[in-house]
Amino acid sequence: MEDSPAQPERLPMTGVRVLDLGTFIAGPHAASIFAEFGADVLKIEHPVAGDPFRRFGSPTDEPNLTLAFLSEARNRRSVTLDLRQDRGVELFLELVADSDVLIENFRPGRMEEWGLGWEVLRDVNPRLVFLRVSGYGQTGPYRRQSAFSHIAHAYGGLSYLAGFPGETPVVPGSVPLGDYISSLYGAIGVLLALRHRDETGEGQVIDVAIFEAVFRTLDEMAGVYGLFGTIREPQGVGSFVAVPHGHFRTRDDRWVAIACTTDRMFERLASAMGREELADEEMYGVQAHRLAAREAVDQMVVDWVGSHTREEVMSLCLEAQVPCGGVNSIADIFADPHFREREMLVPVEVEGVGEVVVPGVLPRLSETPGRIERLGPPLGNATEEVLRDLLGLDDEELDALREQKVI
Repeated sequence: MEDSPAQPERLPMTGVRVLDLGTFIAGPHAASIFAEFGADVLKIEHPVAGDPFRRFGSPTDEPNLTLAFLSEARNRRSVTLDLRQDRGVELFLELVADSDVLIENFRPGRMEEWGLGWEVLRDVNPRLVFLRVSGYGQTGPYRRQSAFSHIAHAYGGLSYLAGFPGETPVVPGSVPLGDYISSLYGAIGVLLALRHRDETGEGQVIDVAIFEAVFRTLDEMAGVYGLFGTIREPQGVGSFVAVPHGHFRTRDDRWVAIACTTDRMFERLASAMGREELADEEMYGVQAHRLAAREAVDQMVVDWVGSHTREEVMSLCLEAQVPCGGVNSIADIFADPHFREREMLVPVEVEGVGEVVVPGVLPRLSETPGRIERLGPPLGNATEEVLRDLLGLDDEELDALREQKVI
């Protein structure tokens, strides 16, 4: 792999201060993106417990630093404040006054209970961009209900589609997709709001519901049901618009994904299989014919793939320009040269833990690429530094705050 280009000192978000008041992933992942591109992200945590995400996932030898937290809380500084105490709220508002973005993902109403609703925040900093991520959004009859990503997948319509016909719906990928998707929409919203603020001087609130972020990914389903009353059912690994389209087991008991979404792609697959006649128009060369004979076409591919190793199938398909990819485990990914070349496996040394490999930075910018400077911080590692440098507190005041358990 070629040496990476020199990193620029100033990144696109340099000079932007973000207060990350959230927990777990939905919302805070947006802060991670900003941190990778130069923002000063202060993670505000309770002085005793901190973010419960610190104890979620695979533990390390360091307390309150799971591998999940180390990866997702990258490039932050941790500041402890007890927002249940008046002095904690006062200090937090002083930080708000000197910040650009605030991110929270509590159940709607919690910020208001702490005396930190939008009216208060706007009075302190009219230029503030306030990202609020919640399961059901800030309005509506369900707004006060709890909802994690798993619930949002179900309520937003995604889980209904996940799995095989007639079987129990599965968790899509067993990962919190909704948290990541909602964070991406949140990040887009923040960038749009910052542009508006730079032109007008006015901040605003961004309301992202996790279920809505999930629902937005369901392509044409709303239009089809609204117009025709048709409900799309689970299709396993298949697709209602294409055949063959699925996962196929190879002779060496591995799997490949093949997707032929056009007649030309199927013609290439037939050539790779040595069965050019299958692409004749009177047979399966027309998509409608393949859809009508889905089981027969899929079985031909099952038989062909099953007679070759994964390496052989991949080689034949790639040579014929057939969309095909290995169904990779994480072990496959670590061994794959393309992941390495694209710098999507980034090793970072963590004191007391060792080398931790995390996913790389996205999106990939040509002139000002983001970077990972450090992984998730120890609880309160920057409390004194921030309160001294930004708020001007002295040793006596810091000692008093510690004694009162505000920090």
